[in-house]
Amino acid sequence: MTSPTALICETQAWKDLKGHVEDINKTHLRDLMSDAHRCESMMLEFEGLLLDYSRQRATVETMGKLLNLAKAAQLSEKISRMFNGEHINSTENRSVLHVALRAPKDAFIKADGKNVVPEVWNVLDKIKDFSEKIRSGSWVGATGKPLKDVIAIGIGGSFLGPLFVHTALQTDPEAAECAKGRQLRFLANIDPVDVARNISGLNPETTLVVVVSKTFTTAETMLNARTLRNWITTALGAQAVAKHMVAVSTNLALVEKFGIDPNNAFAFWDWVGGRYSVCSAVGVLPLSLQYGFSVVEKFLKGASSIDKHFQSTPFEKNIPVLLGLLSVWNVSFLGYPARAILPYSQALEKFAPHIQQVSMESNGKGVSIDGLPLPFETGEIDFGEPGTNGQHSFYQLIHQGRVIPCDFIGTVKSQQPVYLEGEVVSNHDELMSNFFAQPDALAYGKTPEQLQKENVSENLIPHKTFSGNRPSLSLLLPELSAYNVGQLLAIYEHRVAVQGFVWGINSFDQWGVELGKVLATQVRKQLHSSRTQGAAPEGFNYSTTTLLKRYLETSPEPKM
Repeated sequence: MTSPTALICETQAWKDLKGHVEDINKTHLRDLMSDAHRCESMMLEFEGLLLDYSRQRATVETMGKLLNLAKAAQLSEKISRMFNGEHINSTENRSVLHVALRAPKDAFIKADGKNVVPEVWNVLDKIKDFSEKIRSGSWVGATGKPLKDVIAIGIGGSFLGPLFVHTALQTDPEAAECAKGRQLRFLANIDPVDVARNISGLNPETTLVVVVSKTFTTAETMLNARTLRNWITTALGAQAVAKHMVAVSTNLALVEKFGIDPNNAFAFWDWVGGRYSVCSAVGVLPLSLQYGFSVVEKFLKGASSIDKHFQSTPFEKNIPVLLGLLSVWNVSFLGYPARAILPYSQALEKFAPHIQQVSMESNGKGVSIDGLPLPFETGEIDFGEPGTNGQHSFYQLIHQGRVIPCDFIGTVKSQQPVYLEGEVVSNHDELMSNFFAQPDALAYGKTPEQLQKENVSENLIPHKTFSGNRPSLSLLLPELSAYNVGQLLAIYEHRVAVQGFVWGINSFDQWGVELGKVLATQVRKQLHSSRTQGAAPEGFNYSTTTLLKRYLETSPEPKM
């Protein structure tokens, strides 16, 4: 067991895994994959969802040693502390309770001694009621027209998670039927181009704007909110704001000052981190406006099913725990700094960007939770694209360049099946042929001997040789329904937490995003004084001063 201030790398379990790397380096996945008993032990199923991690560079012995590492890191206790509402985000003195956002009504989850589930459901019921009013047309805009178009303004966790879920549901038959005649758009970037794209083709008379900012002070979000408020009031008058704008915020005073009726503010809590907030009003409100609350509730139930699995299943059969331990193995022991997230589903095209934030903002840390510098790397460089698009983009590097562990995600059923007469297989079968083939290509590779037997010319053999032994795992979902989307989200959220718990870091703060914001404030003041008083840039280094001068000299922005 580790003492509160000890680093995990000082434990015997960590040292055992370090020594074990030498054994693994003597193996090849070609040989490991020929052991049917090993492969069988590395597959598990939960509610029709199948995980196969047999193509990881790991043996049964490796898994035993990783489970010992989990014990040394007190993983079980840390998971319990999270679910019990203890202040495990110690640098901000907060609970971490995104699991409460999708808990059933009769659940009991405490934060600071109080059951928070009734509060959560008060907000969910309010969202259900409000979204039904908008969708039914009983709530109308300033000119009496129904509000069929929604723009959600938010950045980071207030945008990436909801966008992922929206994109996943757009082509789900049930969700698509519920969304007929409606549009949902997300405005995140402060770049005025993003504003122009979002309002393009929309009529203020039929548009509802949802402003998502916990404090109602986020610089980018509030400037975008003021820009859209101006768009609405210019067309419809100042009184239209109360009919056309609502908020997801806890700062009711600033919401009211902005012109939004505080009754139309939907709360969330400081025990919800931004990147874990898609199951709060941040995601549930815009998604319910688009698809109806009943569809979104299925998404929440899917996430909740994984929460229960994560909390109660023994580690050797626990999907998020095993995935988290394997990521620690790949990063900290095998030395692979990146991970490719490869969904063979176009509906999941925004999944990798969301997990990029969940993972890299959570685990991109250089010190332990107690503030000790870490002598080992944490976090992964996450990226990805849907298959088969990625195959024609970056798979070259994955097959013959750097070793990058891959997550292959597929579905048994397509959301939109197509069967063309005369074709060998359906369109979905064609897609999934690649889902099944790519992991084997990475694992087995192709040897010079095989190429010689195929009479490949000698000068091309080095170029056509594939080393193989490149790890991956496969996650096969029965379909991509709202429920399954919720499950997929929760699997990755908890996987990230497991990694952080084992590494002994705080996965729930993000001090790394602050410094750039502070420096941007200084630049903003300079730009203001340069524009209004002609002041020359000062107080910056030579490089920044030169860039600022060039920007101010040639910028087409009008003087204010």
